[in-house]
Amino acid sequence: MENEALIRLVVFLGLFSLFAAVETLAPRRIRTQQRSKRWMTNWGITIANTVLLRLMAVGLPLLAVGAAADAQMQGWGLFNAIDLPLWIEVIAAILILDFAIWAQHLITHKVPILWRLHRVHHADVDMDVTTAIRFHPVEIGLSMLLKIGLVYLLGPAAIAVILFEIILNGTAMFNHANIRLPLAVDAVVRRVLVTPDMHRVHHSVHRHEHDSNYGFSLSIWDQMFGTYIAQPAAGHDEMEVGLEWQDDRPARFGWSMSLPFARK
Repeated sequence: MENEALIRLVVFLGLFSLFAAVETLAPRRIRTQQRSKRWMTNWGITIANTVLLRLMAVGLPLLAVGAAADAQMQGWGLFNAIDLPLWIEVIAAILILDFAIWAQHLITHKVPILWRLHRVHHADVDMDVTTAIRFHPVEIGLSMLLKIGLVYLLGPAAIAVILFEIILNGTAMFNHANIRLPLAVDAVVRRVLVTPDMHRVHHSVHRHEHDSNYGFSLSIWDQMFGTYIAQPAAGHDEMEVGLEWQDDRPARFGWSMSLPFARK
């Protein structure tokens, strides 16, 4: 698909700006840290991730979208072995990929070495739209390798992968944003999509709460597999977000990048 990268960038920046504006004008929770310092760190991390992916694209010319095009050309993968209408294939591929990301997320909480990487995301002591882009580069690299492998196994149309990436990024920014949905709206939306209040539970300092609500896009997987918690025990206004580092260290770029390799 021509201009795929540009389309994704425009959608990303547009949604980021929208959610950032809403949470600035009407925040769900009072911030505990200076936003500018956190944002510099979180954006610094995502710039490092972008550089890593560009380097990976040199050694692995086919990232997720390219892998889909290559699989189709080679006739590899499930969807290239069966004849389905394009719209069914796209929906099925998005559902499978979303479940895979849900399962991957759960695994990062259960495998100690992967949790060391993933806790960079959870260490943020405030939660806003930039938390959605705060992932350690090693975790991003591993996630991309998994995604490439899955795309080759599935052989989905490239448009399905593009739509999935746009949906995943957009919903992740939405449910990390510090915004308030009316309770009645939240109750309806979370039947299908992960809402900010639902995902905030996942960022609780309490292990039994942050080991729940793993979805980034669809809420159905947590509901199906018994990992759903509706509300935090302390309530959204009083709950603590983050991990054991309830100070300004998670807002430092160097500290955040080195966290997976720290002794503790």
